[in-house]
Amino acid sequence: MKPSPSSRSIEVLSSGVHGKGVFATRHMAAGERVIEYVGERISMAEAIRRHPHDAANPDHTFYFHLDDGQVIDALYGGNDSKWINHSCRPNCVPDEVKGRIYIVTRRVVYKGEELSFDYGLFSDEPMTDALKARYACRCGAPKCRGSMLSDGALRP
Repeated sequence: MKPSPSSRSIEVLSSGVHGKGVFATRHMAAGERVIEYVGERISMAEAIRRHPHDAANPDHTFYFHLDDGQVIDALYGGNDSKWINHSCRPNCVPDEVKGRIYIVTRRVVYKGEELSFDYGLFSDEPMTDALKARYACRCGAPKCRGSMLSDGALRP
């Protein structure tokens, strides 16, 4: 079987940001589609029922929320895209096209560079320092906002 272009373009390695990460195995142009975020498509009710994936780390999931309210759970049927880490200054963006999520470079990405996108998480819980700490960001960007919660979630 011939490998897909994405499997030749990326590899999963240990990350200095968090756990595993996805790294470029070649230079990539801005606007390049790198990989599709795939997994089992479930309802929000099912995502809540399954939560947490790991009781020892309850805020870590492989969920990706779609515009139509469905959720992709990459724990089941996912690929290497589930290991892409968050950054407040990401080199990629998710692009939803007809209910499918593609990870696309937003600038030139160099061979060996870790891929990232802004998770932009939201919470129904009141914004507290404890909540921000649960979703602490480790991206190391010069203007890191300190949390994987979206900018909108951090505004008073």
